[in-house]
Amino acid sequence: MPQHWDPPVIVQGDRPEVTYAVANVERAGEILLAWKAIGAGPKWQDAVRACTAVLNGTGTVDDAREAFEEAARECGRFIG
Repeated sequence: MPQHWDPPVIVQGDRPEVTYAVANVERAGEILLAWKAIGAGPKWQDAVRACTAVLNGTGTVDDAREAFEEAARECGRFIG
């Protein structure tokens, strides 16, 4: 099962001039772990569960992308 999505979710990095185009579950997971320190709210938790489900073969990439985007909004890191 492919673990990539298109279009990517664009998020802000640790500095305002740094952005990331996140287009797969693995990268989303890495970024979610980095965001844990700035706010592991309910949308963050949903995104972690959704990405883990894809990696375990029980979730969909579309659900993981949507959950990651919502977590990015919750953390104030969503750009587009």
